[in-house]
Amino acid sequence: MKKIFLSTLLATVILPSCSKATNAEEQSGELPTQGRDTELTYVLDTPYDVETIVAPTGKKIKNVILMIGDGMSLNHIAAAWTANRGKLWVTNNAQTTGLSKTWCADKLITDSGAGGTAIATGEKTNYHSVGVDTLGNALPSLSNWAHDRGMANGVAVTCRLWDATPADFLCHTVDRDNEELVMGQYVDCIADVIIGPGTERMTNREDGRNLYEELAAKGFVTYNSLEQLDTLKPGRVFCCPFPHDVPLPLERGNWLERASLKAIDILNTNPNGFFLMIEGSQLDDYGHFNDLKTLMEETLDFDQTIGAVLKWAAMDGETLVIVTADHECGGLTVVDGDMKEGRVVGKFSTGGHSGTMVPVYAFGPGHEVFTGVFENTEISKKIKNLFNK
Repeated sequence: MKKIFLSTLLATVILPSCSKATNAEEQSGELPTQGRDTELTYVLDTPYDVETIVAPTGKKIKNVILMIGDGMSLNHIAAAWTANRGKLWVTNNAQTTGLSKTWCADKLITDSGAGGTAIATGEKTNYHSVGVDTLGNALPSLSNWAHDRGMANGVAVTCRLWDATPADFLCHTVDRDNEELVMGQYVDCIADVIIGPGTERMTNREDGRNLYEELAAKGFVTYNSLEQLDTLKPGRVFCCPFPHDVPLPLERGNWLERASLKAIDILNTNPNGFFLMIEGSQLDDYGHFNDLKTLMEETLDFDQTIGAVLKWAAMDGETLVIVTADHECGGLTVVDGDMKEGRVVGKFSTGGHSGTMVPVYAFGPGHEVFTGVFENTEISKKIKNLFNK
């Protein structure tokens, strides 16, 4: 049983819907928390093994896998590293490390809409915007770029599909809170594989649309579980297994790892290569809630997914893997701990996001260009430049 020592434990810490903060809540930092500026302790009772992966030596890039830990900072990594006894898949195997600046066009402190859009499109935009420029015009993303090159593309996430990060790559709106609008735009998107929850916005909508029927008309085959993907039918894949977000890590098991590898297997059938965005979405939720225990469980789950992806990429030899974040959330600081015990002590400074830079890890051919300090918009540009060369 994992241990956590709290001065206050509010019933609102873990919400069934795992809803992210609203704009007002992010601004005020008045989200329910376990005690701002209170020292919280997390102990990982059973650490997992981490291997050293032999990186490919070739220079050819065929595939790109972009992994986003929503709200993940260097302190999240440091805390998880301590809990797992000084080893993580990402830190043990990343070939290069850089730092990304996350500010958006009209605010110093960004959100996942603007932060993810910058990564996806190479252009800064306004707070709460998704896949559009500062004037509201649709921007092409890395998904569009891959599609135009004849590559397959897709997303696999643990948050509802109308949330900001997956939408940043496939949808367009000036306000991420237009949930029905965003979900409806997947019908006309250019993705080949979409895996993520959100069935409650598929039918019984205010606009009367039945998105299952519309997706089928566009060539998608819809699935309501990962297990169903073992018997694929011809067509594009839309796997939407939960009404809102996926369950908590201890309930869902290695769902994100399985979803990611399944998406890779499907996309890899395209001889021209693929682009896949994978998001560890709910790190952000538990940064907002200042819930160190669940935040660490989400971070460690994301790291184990990273490990599975890196092992696949190493065997493939022509896949570039980039691991980063769209922003920091919670203002987490590691203040104490013991690596031998897997005990980490942390404090949160906010219930919203902060402006600290976030890490960028890279593995595989082309990894060397992701060093240094750069704008989040450079991630998209660096990927495209590598293929142009």
